[in-house]
Amino acid sequence: MTQETVAAQTVPTDDVHTDDADPVLAHRVRTALGAPDAGPLRVLEGGRSGLTYVLHDGGSGHVVKAVPPGRPARGRHDVLRQSRVLSALAGYGLPIPAVTAREEEAPAWFAMELAAGEAVEPVLDVGTELPVSLARDRMERAARVLGALHAVPLDRLADGVRDAGGVLPEPATPHDELLRWEETMHAVPAELRPGAAELLAALHADVPEAVEPVLVHGDFRLGNLLCDGAEPTALVDWEIWGVGDPRVDLGWFGVFTDGDLFPGVGRVVPGLPSEDELGELYRAAGGTQPQTAWFRALARMKMAAIMGHNLRRHREGRHHDPVQEQLPPTIAALIDSGRALLAGSAS
Repeated sequence: MTQETVAAQTVPTDDVHTDDADPVLAHRVRTALGAPDAGPLRVLEGGRSGLTYVLHDGGSGHVVKAVPPGRPARGRHDVLRQSRVLSALAGYGLPIPAVTAREEEAPAWFAMELAAGEAVEPVLDVGTELPVSLARDRMERAARVLGALHAVPLDRLADGVRDAGGVLPEPATPHDELLRWEETMHAVPAELRPGAAELLAALHADVPEAVEPVLVHGDFRLGNLLCDGAEPTALVDWEIWGVGDPRVDLGWFGVFTDGDLFPGVGRVVPGLPSEDELGELYRAAGGTQPQTAWFRALARMKMAAIMGHNLRRHREGRHHDPVQEQLPPTIAALIDSGRALLAGSAS
């Protein structure tokens, strides 16, 4: 079946929900789930990862991620790649949503269980009030989740991904990660990234040797970890998962402990665990690597590059979002912090 024939399909009259966000996709999902009486397919509020929907079937729910019709299944639109790692992680006791259905026929999609809980980034979600004790508890538990995630044996993970129809990617080295996000930074206009050249030069001057590779989530933080109270229920947004150095995830997670890195768009939350504290909890749960200044600085460069790229897209009219105009002080603060870390003036 081609993408064109799927798009041209008609939906049986008895399966029509006038409030389906996408009637053709909704029919495919209900059929695959064996749930003809499931409710309407609706856009998931707060979903930022491509086409993301929710569908309720009695007392259970499903989150559906789909490739946009007419778009290639690449990058963040390669939803089946995301589904395969989720399937491979079943049975490890991790808060991973179960995959409930998938279809490879274009446009491809998959469904996973809808987990209870909320995902709140304490230093960035300034409109959400979260008690500091709860925020700290969630962050500490998240560190343990990350340690357990990195302890999953790669050979067994490879078997699981293969059983789901995929293959593990080749491991990325720290140098690979640096080159990847350096390319993003170079796409940002120079006036929006003051000090970036010096930060990149310092990173290139002292690239660490690679360690034993692990499964890397790529965007591990509380904003991507649903919690019911303090209990983690689902680690989501697997768009850029890969195999590589565990310190990439650890350094990225640490960025979100410090509200001073986000002037104008974030807030300082006294009482959150430090990066060093998170590192200790991470290692106690199975993680093997300590925090280092280089990976902390890399994470700050990565965040600055992503924010600068988003601001550029806004200013070019490709994605209108006036909030992006608040980012320049944060981009500068992230770059300055990364340079200070590598110069030895910050821990």
